[in-house]
Amino acid sequence: MSLDRSLKVSATTAGKRSVMTRAERIAKMTADKKFDAKKDKVLGIPKTLIPTK
Repeated sequence: MSLDRSLKVSATTAGKRSVMTRAERIAKMTADKKFDAKKDKVLGIPKTLIPTK
C-alpha cells in the first residue's frame, strides 16, 4: 500500500536552521576558548546563530 501524495512531506518545507546544534556550539566555543569541558556545564550555554555566507 502506498502513501497518498497529499501526506508526503517535502524536504524544502523543513526550512533553514537559524541556530547551531549543541554539539556545533560546543565545538565552536571550544575553538574560540570560551568553553572548557572540565569547568563549564553543557546545559545552559548561549545560543549561537549560524553564520550566513
